[in-house]
Amino acid sequence: MTSTTVDDVTENARPAFRVTTGRERGYHRAAVDTFLASARETFELGLEDLSAADVRVASFPLVKEGYVVGDVDAALGRIEDAFAARERDQIVREQGAEAWVVKARAEAQVILDHLARSRRHKFARSGILGFGYRVDEVDHVAARIVRYLRDGDDLSVEQLRSAAFRMQRRGYREEQVDAILDATIDVILAVR
Repeated sequence: MTSTTVDDVTENARPAFRVTTGRERGYHRAAVDTFLASARETFELGLEDLSAADVRVASFPLVKEGYVVGDVDAALGRIEDAFAARERDQIVREQGAEAWVVKARAEAQVILDHLARSRRHKFARSGILGFGYRVDEVDHVAARIVRYLRDGDDLSVEQLRSAAFRMQRRGYREEQVDAILDATIDVILAVR
């Protein structure tokens, strides 16, 4: 009779997501598993230790034989949606639906005010020798956000989550663009 150790079980356990092969890198499996277990516990116990915004900015080291990035990102998107719905429900219960709508409208107006700046000048630029997000690509996404907020055009959280910009010298500063994308996601989740 052979004895089974915890390491044997862990090695033979089916991974939660597909695992990368070859030279492809993926998210560190233990880091993802730990984060997801913590998120599950926080959500199920109704704790406020983690928010939708915290889920959105979660990051993991990239390693060989890690979880496929797209699979984990899709799961994180669903978790973020669940946390956002819970946060919305809590505010509606405590302050009323009108307070939630007023908050969402105010956030949308801040975004619109920022994006009203002229093309190619919507965000601060990186330094002379620095790289930032490609200006024309960001301006394209910014125009879609404006059409969503102002005219009601279609725009999904998934489209914003998957927005990726190439880099260019003297491009838009990443943290500013990311902040507007995050704020827009918050507004979309608020009005779902």
